[in-house]
Amino acid sequence: MMKSFSLKKVRILFLLALFIVFANAVISYGNTSKLYLNQKSVSNSTEIIIRLERTLSGFKEARTARYNYLISTNTDFLKTYLYLRKQIDINIQKLKKLTATNNQQKKQVLLLDKKISYQLNIFGEEIDTNRENPINSTDKFALDNYIDKQIQAIEDREKELLLEQKLKSQFNFKKAVAAFLIAGLINLGLLTQLYYLLKDYIVRLKKTEIALRQSENRLRAIIDAGPESIKLIHEDGTLLEINTSGIKMMEVEDADILIGKSVYTAVTPEYQKAYRLMHESVCQGNKETLEFETIGFKGTRRWMETYAVPLPTENNNGFLHLAITRDITQRKASEQKLQQQAALLDVVSNAILVKDIQNRILYWNKGAENIYGWQASEVYGKKSSELLHKEHSSVEDDALLTVINSGKWQGELYQVTKEGKDIIVKSRWTLLRDDKGQPKSILAENTEITKKRQLETQLLRSQRLESIGTLAGGIAHDLNNVLAPILMSVQLLERKLYDPQHLRLLKTLENNTQRGASLIKQLLSFARGIEGKRTLIQVKYLITEIEQIIRETFPKSIKLNLNIPSNLNYVCGDTTQLHQVLMNLVVNARDAMQNGGKLEISAANILIDEYYAQTNIYAKIGAYIVITVADTGVGMHPEIQERIFEPFFTTKEVGKGTGLGLSTALGIVKNHGGFVNIYSELNKGTIVKIYLPVQPSHETNVSCCDEPEDLNGNGEVILVVDDEPAIRKITKSSLEAYHYRVLTASNGIEAIEIYAQYQQNINLILLDMMMPEMDGETTIRMLKKINSQVKIVAISGLVMNYNTDSQLNLNVKAFMSKPCTAKELLHTIAKVNREFR
Repeated sequence: MMKSFSLKKVRILFLLALFIVFANAVISYGNTSKLYLNQKSVSNSTEIIIRLERTLSGFKEARTARYNYLISTNTDFLKTYLYLRKQIDINIQKLKKLTATNNQQKKQVLLLDKKISYQLNIFGEEIDTNRENPINSTDKFALDNYIDKQIQAIEDREKELLLEQKLKSQFNFKKAVAAFLIAGLINLGLLTQLYYLLKDYIVRLKKTEIALRQSENRLRAIIDAGPESIKLIHEDGTLLEINTSGIKMMEVEDADILIGKSVYTAVTPEYQKAYRLMHESVCQGNKETLEFETIGFKGTRRWMETYAVPLPTENNNGFLHLAITRDITQRKASEQKLQQQAALLDVVSNAILVKDIQNRILYWNKGAENIYGWQASEVYGKKSSELLHKEHSSVEDDALLTVINSGKWQGELYQVTKEGKDIIVKSRWTLLRDDKGQPKSILAENTEITKKRQLETQLLRSQRLESIGTLAGGIAHDLNNVLAPILMSVQLLERKLYDPQHLRLLKTLENNTQRGASLIKQLLSFARGIEGKRTLIQVKYLITEIEQIIRETFPKSIKLNLNIPSNLNYVCGDTTQLHQVLMNLVVNARDAMQNGGKLEISAANILIDEYYAQTNIYAKIGAYIVITVADTGVGMHPEIQERIFEPFFTTKEVGKGTGLGLSTALGIVKNHGGFVNIYSELNKGTIVKIYLPVQPSHETNVSCCDEPEDLNGNGEVILVVDDEPAIRKITKSSLEAYHYRVLTASNGIEAIEIYAQYQQNINLILLDMMMPEMDGETTIRMLKKINSQVKIVAISGLVMNYNTDSQLNLNVKAFMSKPCTAKELLHTIAKVNREFR
């Protein structure tokens, strides 16, 4: 209860004290306002009296200066007069403002201004007249006395008003003191508390001042210790303040040498205009930056970067120039070095780019522009992962992790150019770190190896096909050795059997043997190429024949387009073989368009240059005819494209393809000195291009000769050389059946021994080119040493290409491929004997 009462009493006393304070404040405010108004009136009257005295004093001095000038014509008096007249005008104007609220005073001042102006104008006319006429002074004391009295009257009136205002001020002051004393006792307790509060505040304020002073000292120390030059520059370009670093940069010992001097003198001539423009802009309230070059007092040239801000002057009627300048000489040297390095980097053909850890491109050299097609301005700030890849690349993610962890990475990347072209680059990444050792950016050097990889792919494919061809050739050779005696035996038995049933069985055996031999020839065509009769061929006629077959046999849902120019060059080749190549290609195109489509055949003369020859291992510089077969079929996967030339590889159903079509076509084209390129995209189609070297029309090579009708011999001795006993035996029997005498040898060494012994009797040698111990070529050379005119017919299970220089140098009379029929063998023997008697 007591506690509640005490609290209520405290509240009542607090409210009462608050009311008294408020009432005292109101009374004090009223008294203070009156005191203020009285004091303002006192000040105003005092100012009027002062201005009147100054006006009167100035008028008198001006009058005296005018008089002295008229007497002496000393211009110093004239200057004094003009100055005093100006001061009189200033005082009169001030009096007008001071008396603006008092109409009576205002009228008196205006009248005084009129009289003084009139008198001063007279003074002025006298001065102007005295310059040309003698002095003729006139007494104007009456007007002067009037002015003096008028000023004195106004001044007296103001003194009376001043006295009245002072009395009022004293009365109001006493009232205010009485009110204050009454309220003072009540507020004593509050003042006591205020005293302690003020005391605490003053202690805190002193501490703050000390802290502020220390802070200012620290700030000054920091400014002086910093590497930047800090200068305060006046609007006219003179230096007002400068810190220690600025003094050092200017190569002087003391700031006094610089302060008050123009800052432009330290700027090199070529940058003074830019510096002046910057300074003027800052003094208009704008912030500016500038890089420029300075010259110190000792002649040292430095590059500077300044950040200039405007500082308002004390009276806020303009701006000073605060310049924070730092020495960037080393940075400029580094930039120049970087520019030189960048110029060198632009010379190299490799793509060199710098990107940050987020893959944003920071640098892009000319090599990158040439490889990718994007200009540097187009790629800055863009992510390389989005720019150079059609889709997200996990390889690049792994590369980024590797380079961050180990500092470097190298490997191959599949990227894309601006035109959407896929390329392969060999990339080497190096991690760049900042001053703290943290990963900052990545330097990447990319070398385009697309052509190299294409060549390697072609080379690997060629080596694989060559290996398969070698294997196929070996198998074909062995099979031919098996089929050769069978085929010759069949024809030999036909001469001795007359039973129709037996003859039918022999015919079946011969047909199947011939079929096997044909299959082997296709293998040999892929492996080594088949050399047929070469003639000068106009390709457009071949294509015309193919066109007729297509229009007659292909489904109507396949639309055929031809584009054959009339000025096609000639090629030298076997018409039948090239016809087979084109048929294989169009049949494959037909099978790829089961639901119909567009088949296009075109031909053109082209010239293969060095650049293209470098990108294709089969191409040579020179003139070619390119035959293009394009379809809109199902296309092929890249994996299938890698194997399409392998023998027996097919994507067709069982029984619908042997897998030898394209391999045979490739062998034929390569045997003609050409090459094949295939471009295929799944669900879009396939384009096959056949390149055949051009043959000048005058280099035709047509060789044909009618076979002799009489196949019987006249007892000539023929030496049969073969490592297969069955072939020797059946060949001997077949030749003897046609009245030839036969000697046999199982290898080259034995053949040389027999020929050395019976060379006078031996008419012709049938020589197998593939034998153990001594091959056919070595045997021929040894036989030529015994008799350079010996007649030799070369026979092999592999197809012989008699256009090669090495075989032409052997000077054999004819070439035959196994298996051959007895009739073919007899035709060849008869032809050689007839032509080389």
